[in-house]
Amino acid sequence: MNAHVPAVPEPPHPPPIPFTEPWHYELGFPCDPRGPRIARTTLRAVLAEHGLTELTQRAELLASELTTNSVRHTKGPAAVRMHWLHPVLRVSVWDMCPDLPKQRHPCADAEGGWGLMILDVMADRWGGCAMGEGPFGPGGKTIWFELAVGADPPPGLVPVSVV
Repeated sequence: MNAHVPAVPEPPHPPPIPFTEPWHYELGFPCDPRGPRIARTTLRAVLAEHGLTELTQRAELLASELTTNSVRHTKGPAAVRMHWLHPVLRVSVWDMCPDLPKQRHPCADAEGGWGLMILDVMADRWGGCAMGEGPFGPGGKTIWFELAVGADPPPGLVPVSVV
């Protein structure tokens, strides 16, 4: 005999994070040529879901440059971290190589060496730091950039009150 089991109600979903509230996402990936594309796709999806599409093109270009360099010039894993602190998005790329890139002035037809110049032109701010060796192994380095939006949330993403 089958006994009737009452349905257990699902707990309600939490409300979306208000536009002006901080958040962060992090994606780790192996030293694999597909990693930068996966990072760009993830970044695009996160920015779209949070109503930050005006930052997408610049963020994708800069994150692509940094993640590609991580895959191309290091042997180990890398990670991308997106951190929103209204009105600024900071994207950081970490890899296991502790050597910071050197600013170069490539000739006009050079195929490489443009990364830091692209950061200078496209980012609102950028920087980096080496972490050296630590108790758990190599600390690597982090290169980050920041992009800012206007002070008002995009239409349709008015901050909501969290109860």
